[in-house]
Amino acid sequence: MAIVTGAFDTHHPPSSDLLADCVHCGFCLPACPTYTLWNRETDSPRGRIHLIKVALEGKAEITDDFARHFDTCLGCMACVTACPSGVQYDKLIEAARPQIERHARRTFIDSLFRKIIFSLFPYPARLKTAVIGLWLYQTLGLQWFVRSTGLLNVIPKRVRAMEAVAPEVSLRDSWSSMPNLVEATGTRRGTVAMLLGCVQQVFFSGVNRATVRVLSAEGYDVVIPESQGCCGALMLHAGLEQQAEQMARRFVDAFEPYLETVDFIVVNAAGCGSSLKEYGHLLRDDPRYATRAKALANKCRDVSEVLSTLKPQAPRHPLPMKIAYHDACHLRHAQGISAEPRQVLATIPELEVQEIPEGNLCCGSAGIYNLVEPETADELGDRKVHNVMQTGTSTVISSNPGCLLQMKSRFERQGQTIRTMHLVELLDASIQGDRLDT
Repeated sequence: MAIVTGAFDTHHPPSSDLLADCVHCGFCLPACPTYTLWNRETDSPRGRIHLIKVALEGKAEITDDFARHFDTCLGCMACVTACPSGVQYDKLIEAARPQIERHARRTFIDSLFRKIIFSLFPYPARLKTAVIGLWLYQTLGLQWFVRSTGLLNVIPKRVRAMEAVAPEVSLRDSWSSMPNLVEATGTRRGTVAMLLGCVQQVFFSGVNRATVRVLSAEGYDVVIPESQGCCGALMLHAGLEQQAEQMARRFVDAFEPYLETVDFIVVNAAGCGSSLKEYGHLLRDDPRYATRAKALANKCRDVSEVLSTLKPQAPRHPLPMKIAYHDACHLRHAQGISAEPRQVLATIPELEVQEIPEGNLCCGSAGIYNLVEPETADELGDRKVHNVMQTGTSTVISSNPGCLLQMKSRFERQGQTIRTMHLVELLDASIQGDRLDT
């Protein structure tokens, strides 16, 4: 592949115009998880922007050390929220990562582990097969044996991290299917299509069912395209641009027949939502899909965006409990959505919502980050647990499956009996009259 200037090739190199927006003021530093942990300039947004600049100018090469500074970035985009100059770090990091993936030399073990992840997690059918092994591991007592005897400590850290975040599974739930249409109850307000997700539909099928019940109770017919697959978010955030584009095209093909008849495409996973809303940018060079991808992106809404604009139609039963709300990074920072979830929670009578100290700081999940960078993810996860404990709550609410898995695993490791729930699960409990043992 031809080289443009410096270390980057000609395919979508980082924009020098976007680099020029950074005035190196330092407002991003306290917002950055890795800078907060290590206090190193090269592991801050400002430092990474400088590295991109010198690489673009031909003053640096994409060496192992260079790539490492970008591998350690969680892509949480807290710096985007913090920046007073409007620097589009999200665009810069998403342009730099594919360059690194094309030119950096990874070890055999690192490459193999990443291939395993990306050949499994974006494919629900494969995940469902893997669930059988996980179910046997849990129900036959093997998990208890491995953990109680210390055998877990002798396996590779990345495999240990994968074991730690694996949720308790039910074969019935993981293999359950959703109907293609669920009609509204009460006064009909419109029609929405719904994303099922990859990890979400296998490990969090209850969240999808709760989402459908809530939307139906609030007056929406819910259409669930049968042929939908992965939206490509995991690959996009990891720099696997070509694979992300392939997934995006298939997703457009699956949802496009419904675009004229639905008001929105509802998303209940923050990482998926941030990627879907960028489809127009992702497929900008594809003459067959660019316009279609932008039309789809314009229809996408987080479930909290839809619900926060509605006057509640379904009665809410009181939930006299104290909860802490955790902002998923790809909801708050990448999509700029923070008020809407809190507005939805405010419709539940007697619910007390606590803010988590350092609430803007990532929990360490960040797509596959907690699997490929387990030590850093553990530090951030433990820090999140400490901050949650300061609220005195027994339940944490979030809107992203990765965050829920990450926090639950860290609570368990520290012996804390803190319940984790998706936002729509709590709202569904209020509508259904389930008091959740409050």
